[in-house]
Formats: sequence, C-alpha cells, structure tokens
Amino acid sequence: MNGKIIKIISNDYTVLGEDNKEYICKARGKFRNMKVTPLVGDIVTFDKDNRYIMKIHPRKNYLIRPSIANIDQLIIIASVKHPDFDTNLLDKLLVISEFNMIQPVICLTKTDLLNDKEKECIQEYVDYYEKIGYEVVLNTNLDRIKELLKDKITVFTGQSGAGKSTLLNKLDSSFNIKTGEISLALGRGKHTTRHTELLNTCDGWVADTPGFSSLEFIEMTKEDIRDNFVDFQALRDECKYKDCMHLKDDNCRIKQAVENGEIIKSRYENYKKFIEGMH
Repeated sequence: MNGKIIKIISNDYTVLGEDNKEYICKARGKFRNMKVTPLVGDIVTFDKDNRYIMKIHPRKNYLIRPSIANIDQLIIIASVKHPDFDTNLLDKLLVISEFNMIQPVICLTKTDLLNDKEKECIQEYVDYYEKIGYEVVLNTNLDRIKELLKDKITVFTGQSGAGKSTLLNKLDSSFNIKTGEISLALGRGKHTTRHTELLNTCDGWVADTPGFSSLEFIEMTKEDIRDNFVDFQALRDECKYKDCMHLKDDNCRIKQAVENGEIIKSRYENYKKFIEGMH
C-alpha cells in the first residue's frame, strides 16, 4: 500500500495509508545502507501487515533543517512592527523557496499598528513584491489563507514574535490545545518539540516542527543565490557579461536597475550581504 509519512518520532514512522488509516512503521535496513532517511512528507510504499516501509517514492524537494519532503508552499510570516519589517530575512526565505521549488507566500502581520506614513512605506514593498510575482496576504484575510492551505503541504516560517501561533490558532481552533507546541514549532520560542509532524487542517497539511526560522542556504552556491532572485533573472540577459555576479562589473544591468528604481534597493543590499556571507 502507498501512503504519506505524517509523523516521525525516533525510529517510528506514522504513515497515513490510502485507506485513510494510520500505521506506525519501521524503515527497512536497506535505507540505512543506501544512506537514505525517510522524511515527513515522503510518499512511501509500505507493508501494512508487517509495518515496514519498503520504498520511498521520488521527492519533488526536501529541506534538511527542518527535515521535511515534498513541500508545496512556504508561508512567510512577516511582522511590519514589533518586530519591524525584516527584508533581509524575507528575501533569504524567498531565495531558499525558489531554489527548492517551493511556492512562497508573504503574509504580513500587525498592519494595524502602523501610522499613515509607515503604511505608505510598507505598501511600496507590497507593490514591489507583487510586481515581481509574489502573493502578499494579510494575516486578517483568513479565507484566502485557508484557500491557500487546501490540498497542500505548507510550512510556516518567519520572524520570532511575528504572530505565527496566533494565526494558526485562528485558522484551526483545535490548535489551541497545541499552542505551546505550535508556537515553539514555528518560531524560536520555547522549544520542547523534537519531532516533525504534519497536522491536518483546512483540507491540507501544515508542518509542525522546530527550527523554521533558522533556514539556511544549505547546498547553495553564490550562483544559486544570484539565480534565485527572480527580479534579477528577468534582466540577466541584458548584462554585458553572461556570468555577471552583479557586484563589480561595469555595464551591469542589475546595478543600473537598482539605480533607476526598477529593482528596490533593499533587495540588492540583501543580495550583496548574502553573497558576502558565503564562504
């Protein structure tokens, strides 16, 4: 039978079978010999009688930290005040999403705390990110967020204190029981959870795991970072040099675009920091 791994605790793999029943399985020793580890989100073939995972189906993507496979969507929770809007973390998460072929959605929280001038400033960012192809939603738009979760495996990530657990509790009141787990799972809060789990809600799956705000540029090169800035890619062919890193070269189309306002300055500054931070 085929199924999806929805929880892993130690060497016990909870598989949701095609019959909609849960089976606690072990992984065959061959996976260890092949140096393959089953992950939450994996589609597997398993022996329901002997409770063994026999085969892991090909993954469309996976993250190492947190360990999860076949992610459809990353909802990036970005506070606009207390804590302030963090374009560096936002751009980092967007680039990681693009590299891993995960659809990102930007979700803004605490917009009610902004004065008129601050609202104008945030709106400029919203307009820009929408212009380059990203969906931006407010955490108050619960109907749209529920639509986004349907039939998908979704990871929530973003700043600590940005309101991830509050949003999840609004989306599904049954999470109230798990507020501690969820908030620690989706932020840097008080960590007690050490396992990864998929929670069924809004006709989809939300990943509950520690460490979502610590996503890093794992297995990415400087070129990978460059190539996953979608606004840079759109103009890349206009650069004088094919392998231009958009840092020093003269006649760099990207640098020109930053100067004339086609590319927002914060995006370019964050790009430079990411490249400088690579060893």
